[in-house]
Amino acid sequence: MTADKALLLVDGSSYLYRAFHALPDLRNREGEPTGAIYGIVAMLRRLRADGKLNGGATHGAVVFDAPGKTFRDDLYPQYKAQRSAMPEDLRAQIPMIHRIVRALGWPLLMIEGIEADDVIGTLAEQAGAMRLPTVVSTGDKDMAQLVNEHVRLVNTMTRDSGTAEWLDREGVIARFGVPPERIIDWLTLVGDSVDNVPGVDKVGPKTAVKLLSQYGSLDALVEQMAEVKGVVGENLRAARDWLPLARTLVTIRLDCDLGSDVVSIADSLGLEPERDAELLELFGRCGFRTWTRELEGRLGVKWGSTGAAALAGDESAGSSAAVEGAAPASGAGKDPTPNPTAVVEAPTWQPAAPIPLNPAERAYETVLDQASFERWLGRIHATDLVAFDTETTSLDPMQARLVGLSLSVEPGEACYIPVAHTYAGAPDQLSLEFVLGRLRDWLEDETCAKVGQNLKYDAHVLENHGITLRGIAHDTLLQSYVLEAHRNHDMDSLANRHLDRRTIRYEEVAGKGAHQIGFDQVPIETAGPYAAEDAEVTLHLHRVMYPRLKAEAALEHIYRDVELPVSRVLQRMERHGVLIDAHALSVQSHDLGRQLMALEQKAHEAAGQAFNLGSTKQLGEILFGQLGLPVVKKTAGGAPSTDEEVLAKLAEDYPLPKLLLEWRGLSKLKSTYTDKLPRMVDPRTGRVHTSYSQAVAVTGRLSSSEPNLQNIPVRTAEGRRIREAFIAPPGCRIVSADYSQIELRIMAHLSRDEGLLTAFARGQDVHRATAAEIFGVDAEAVTSEQRRYAKVINFGLIYGMSAFGLAANLGIERDAARNYIERYFARYPGVRRYMDDTRQRAHDQGYVETVFGRRLWLAEINGPSGPRRAAAERAAINAPMQGTAADLIKMSMIVVQRWLDDSGLASRLVMQVHDELVLEVPEDELEIVRAGVCERMSGVAQLDVPLLVEAGAGLNWEQAH
Repeated sequence: MTADKALLLVDGSSYLYRAFHALPDLRNREGEPTGAIYGIVAMLRRLRADGKLNGGATHGAVVFDAPGKTFRDDLYPQYKAQRSAMPEDLRAQIPMIHRIVRALGWPLLMIEGIEADDVIGTLAEQAGAMRLPTVVSTGDKDMAQLVNEHVRLVNTMTRDSGTAEWLDREGVIARFGVPPERIIDWLTLVGDSVDNVPGVDKVGPKTAVKLLSQYGSLDALVEQMAEVKGVVGENLRAARDWLPLARTLVTIRLDCDLGSDVVSIADSLGLEPERDAELLELFGRCGFRTWTRELEGRLGVKWGSTGAAALAGDESAGSSAAVEGAAPASGAGKDPTPNPTAVVEAPTWQPAAPIPLNPAERAYETVLDQASFERWLGRIHATDLVAFDTETTSLDPMQARLVGLSLSVEPGEACYIPVAHTYAGAPDQLSLEFVLGRLRDWLEDETCAKVGQNLKYDAHVLENHGITLRGIAHDTLLQSYVLEAHRNHDMDSLANRHLDRRTIRYEEVAGKGAHQIGFDQVPIETAGPYAAEDAEVTLHLHRVMYPRLKAEAALEHIYRDVELPVSRVLQRMERHGVLIDAHALSVQSHDLGRQLMALEQKAHEAAGQAFNLGSTKQLGEILFGQLGLPVVKKTAGGAPSTDEEVLAKLAEDYPLPKLLLEWRGLSKLKSTYTDKLPRMVDPRTGRVHTSYSQAVAVTGRLSSSEPNLQNIPVRTAEGRRIREAFIAPPGCRIVSADYSQIELRIMAHLSRDEGLLTAFARGQDVHRATAAEIFGVDAEAVTSEQRRYAKVINFGLIYGMSAFGLAANLGIERDAARNYIERYFARYPGVRRYMDDTRQRAHDQGYVETVFGRRLWLAEINGPSGPRRAAAERAAINAPMQGTAADLIKMSMIVVQRWLDDSGLASRLVMQVHDELVLEVPEDELEIVRAGVCERMSGVAQLDVPLLVEAGAGLNWEQAH
């Protein structure tokens, strides 16, 4: 083979399990598991496409373990004996994986009696003899022994920000502390728990590195074993007879007889092109919709046209909309706040057959003259429901200006009316003033029903031009959110999922990244079909999704009576904004800067040297290298983690981690709030205008951005000072109305536990009442410490806290924590019954519900991963409480806003944060508003426990608490 050839070997067995456990429980329409298949395909295609990852490979193979014994099993019967049987859901995917690997153009090797590691080692050795550059793609640390001048390792499953972990000679030394030729010695000492190969007792990675550095090799260490002192020396000497066998077990063989499977690398392992027709069939069966469509476009055929099952309906129930990268469009006119967390999706219903619509049947018109405009004006006035969308200059709703607008009256029929395309050579367009002047009556008419995708954004855009949008009858973003909150809600994903349609992406008309142009610079002939499609697809989606909502009374109630009306309240709140004292923030920012400098100096002293507190690499070297602090957990790349959880654990015993936590907290306050908030003040209004997103949190809670008002820390004095900068204008006060212990009250309602219901009905301090029950004392005799314990238990159990978590939280022994929990359940049996019933219901139906019927999907509740399944069970217990609280605060916003409007009061809702409403109230309305808001929030729904609302007032938000 010539020097321009290279070899790429893929450790298929290593990636098989990792793909299976890394991805959610994906399934095709027949309910067959597909997650591991997807992971393997994605990895192999990425390897072939990325020359930096594959080393310019011309030859290669994917190597899997063959079933049955190998020589290691004969040498050591306990070899891999601790491994559980392969999960059935993974076993079921292996035949399809093998077929797809071959169809992707990869030679596949699975040689009886020889482990995949030994096949790879033998091929790498052969390639080295030919001076053939070789890349081994694996996540197995044992493979580090193969690294030499010709062989490198790459692990693509630790990719972070587009990078992969590479191990050449220097990389092996950096990661393991020893060079590749000493990895076998290192593994012999440390052992391999994955393969059930014991090492030397009490000899971990650091000790092994120290011994090998001191003695040079395992052989030299064995010769001088007598001089090794202490427990390590004793254990080494006790393991002397075991070490030769251990070394054999961890050594990858380089001389296996691969038989007829590999005549030679040149003749047997050439990488071939993908076999598109075969892949179309296989991807279609798996439900990998995005890949299927790519092949359909390339081949010019529809999957199923040659006899396979027809491609209709949803993708794998896990879903390719998120996993296959159907990213929400970022263009103006699209949903500007798609769900970023909807990466893992749960099973849902089979989609109804979409309205048949071929591309040739879509009649899109670009309106450039008055006659055409008048014709469309007549059509929308004669239509019961019209889809409406805007194209704009910005995704910032307060800054966006109209570039054009689109209308649709029937699926397949739509128009685009450009008004402000300003590129050189743009054709004449109807003026913005003319178009809005003629449309104003229709736009502001409450009786003219409109449907859109995130119409809250379009309402802001029109208000920027002096028009108040009315008649919002439907919103497809909110329909999707109520139907399936766990999934993506951008229009492109919805069209893909519900209509089996691929829409024009914003990037296709405006470009990407630094080369992206504003929509006003997009040629009208290109902009027209894109913009018209926005409106037409929205109407088409409504026709498909809304009947499903109507079929479920509870879901339609959430959509019609909660999400739609609260969207209008939110738009008004965003528009009004909240007043900020920029000077107060500037003073606080200066104070925080001084505190940060002092903390930095203390941290340097504690570390014994200067270092960058923001560098995780330097921090890891100091904490675990120089100071020798215990490693609590590791990152995906194998490095000791320095995240907040780790620092909090270490801070219990060491001063530097505690200083680092303080520094991080203050640094975030400064950068996120005290520095940033003054820059976010709109110069036209003098206020900050946050954006509230309804379709993000699966529990129904609102989220806010630019700025994020939900994350202002209030447990520290510095955090509370930030709230002091949210002020009332002259002659007004800030009023804060907050539900008291809302989730505990919802727990009492849901569990129907007599003890909790009684405590709340009598207006008792529920934490004191719980402490009295758990500790067996009168309520009057409960100490402050006992009440604190009870509070942690009350709130901890809501979030599914285990005995381990409670023990850590309270700083007590686990047995004591377990006893407290058992006493709690003995006194409140209804709570345990609720938790058990809720877990079972979640497993049975894949979701739980709020008191008002909102569905809260749990993607991993029946998944293959034990830890994820346990986390889903904990979420199942808490989600109905969080979701019901979210419903209550939204309902409160609606009734409070309606009361303010009907009463002619000047008070304004300005913020919603967690379970709290914040208002700006003229001083002469203060008493009536405080009383009126409390009355309406507490009476918004009738639960089995009273809803208690507390309201305070002050010159700023903090004073109002």
